[in-house]
Amino acid sequence: MILVTGATGFLGSEVALQLVQQGHCIRCTKRTSSAIPSILQAFSSQIEWVNADLLDIFALEAALEGVKQVYHSAAWVSLKEADKKQMIYTNITGTANLVNLCLQQDLKLLHVSSVAAIGLAKPGDLITENHHLDLATETDGYAISKLESEMEVWRGIAEGLDAVVVNPTIIIGPNAGTAGSGQLFETVRKGLKFYTEGTCGFVDVQDVARCMITLMNSDITAERFIISSENRDYKSLTAEIADCFGVKRPSTLAKSWMLAVAWRVAKIASALTGNPPAIDKISAQAASMERNYDNSKIKAAIGIEFKPVSETVKEVCEALS
Repeated sequence: MILVTGATGFLGSEVALQLVQQGHCIRCTKRTSSAIPSILQAFSSQIEWVNADLLDIFALEAALEGVKQVYHSAAWVSLKEADKKQMIYTNITGTANLVNLCLQQDLKLLHVSSVAAIGLAKPGDLITENHHLDLATETDGYAISKLESEMEVWRGIAEGLDAVVVNPTIIIGPNAGTAGSGQLFETVRKGLKFYTEGTCGFVDVQDVARCMITLMNSDITAERFIISSENRDYKSLTAEIADCFGVKRPSTLAKSWMLAVAWRVAKIASALTGNPPAIDKISAQAASMERNYDNSKIKAAIGIEFKPVSETVKEVCEALS
């Protein structure tokens, strides 16, 4: 039996979909209030859904009964400052609980971390798996939670756990809708006027799931892998998205001082409305940073050829049109 946590989310549902399409019968955890994703509703005979909060050790232990492989993609993601402390606690403690149970039951764990847990390279260099986030200076709650969750996995590996860690860049795909990375597409579709000078890695959700499944079924253990297709600058990417939607390209450079004003205004608006900020300090700073990732390690390990980002962009735009 295979267990997938976070299967109601964007990446977890794709992992579950590929597993059932390969003929597996799997078990997926979800919260009581979570809805089953539409892409998985046709596979009720192959998927056993169980309500299991990762903070509930007894429910988690029951969910792991008869399981041999665990894909851990569940995580709390929030930009709200009010959620920061609880998000960090939840993500770290949930992962620690899972690691401990996998150790006890001798299960293989595939842990989904993030490039948010990887530090920056020197200017002009590619970011590799050997770079590490500096907790002493980091203020992003999500990044802290992902790094410390990953550290729980490495602690388990030191104690004999069979585990692999993946660090995806920005994951895109049509099933994201207008949430997460889909917000970028929706913002451009509605008429984005500004572009930024930053760069980042992007990857199709199907490729991330393929990498995860291939790594799980290999002899590879105690390794971390950046999962990224291409490094793209935001100016050309948003222009490409605009062209797909048939709308005007962003034409004005958003300078650093403008972004600094924008996140402060968004913070005030969020405090007044109670809604998440349209842009936060971390996102504003990242939008102007050059973050280019090296994907050579995963390519060498499993021989994957990534789908071009432009193909995925077209698929997302078609789904949102």
